Amino acid sequence: MSWRLELRGASRDSVIRGGPGEFGAFVSELSEWGGEERGRAYVITDANVARERADELERLSRFGPARPLILPAGEPTKDLETLGVCYSWLAEGGARRDDVVIAFGGGVIGDLAGFATATYLRGLSLWQVPTSLLAQVDSSVGGKVAINLPAGKNLAGAFYLPDVVVIDPVLLDTLPREEFRNGLGEVLKYGLLEGEALVTLIEGCLAGVNQRLPKALDEIIERCVRYKAAVVQEDERETGLRAVLNLGHTIGHALEKYLGYGRVGHGQGVVLGLLVALRVSEELLGLDRDVRPRMLRLITALGIPTQVELPDIDGVLEATGWDKKLSASGRGYVGLRRLGEPVLGLNPPDDLLLEALEMIRI
Repeated sequence: MSWRLELRGASRDSVIRGGPGEFGAFVSELSEWGGEERGRAYVITDANVARERADELERLSRFGPARPLILPAGEPTKDLETLGVCYSWLAEGGARRDDVVIAFGGGVIGDLAGFATATYLRGLSLWQVPTSLLAQVDSSVGGKVAINLPAGKNLAGAFYLPDVVVIDPVLLDTLPREEFRNGLGEVLKYGLLEGEALVTLIEGCLAGVNQRLPKALDEIIERCVRYKAAVVQEDERETGLRAVLNLGHTIGHALEKYLGYGRVGHGQGVVLGLLVALRVSEELLGLDRDVRPRMLRLITALGIPTQVELPDIDGVLEATGWDKKLSASGRGYVGLRRLGEPVLGLNPPDDLLLEALEMIRI
């Protein structure tokens, strides 16, 4: 069963479509699109996707004048040097303002290709075709595109809604287990944000999720996407409500920076950040102390590690100071008063954060 929704932005709108088999339907429709006079497609992907989804990549590539740009896989690719490679490839391929860039990959490709698209010729059309669970539930939706700088994750970026997002859970069947678990971290975040109904759905679909059954995944993905789209539509540029989507991310990004990008997956970092946020919320917001053990059981059932080696906890605290979501009033942590009720702008004391970090430390 396919589904569709429209996200209306201030200057651009997004059409988000999903469901098992949606990729095939989308490619079939492309045969009626494009051409020299109506626009051409430039596909950016990574080496892993090019290897595992070669047939799909070949089908997308028929609609462009250039061979796909195949980049190294992994978070280190999302840097200034590779951004320059994208610009050069678009220039050498003769990309025009009426052309389209298709980001065919996970969150790294979506962020990097999206930022290149937003800034080349002051913006081309952008289509996101996410191939990872993390990208399908989160990063492909909402228009935040960015690259990393040595000082921190996603520090150079833009808000640039994709014209089209195509989400097909069938594309997840070749995803490495580690990357699939990264996406589950964002799924759990949305469970906490939406509330009891989504948490209960995830708990009831554990077997199907672990087996990557498209039908089980599709319902969860759609619920996550609809929650995020509603938040983004109300606060596209993160001046208020959209910051709730950062639940777990301040610590998660700090762990990525402190341990080195690529050493800890984004999803695992978010899961660890969620556990810290829940502990902080117990003290500062009176969160029911049954929520954290419940989430621990769910995380364990999904096979996600709940602890990590932290040689220097103070170093993690220092790394939070570079996170892009900080405000002048404090660290800008997001907490949870109860399932489905996030709270913005917490400024937890260092001693509480240190205690919570000890909880996730091996």
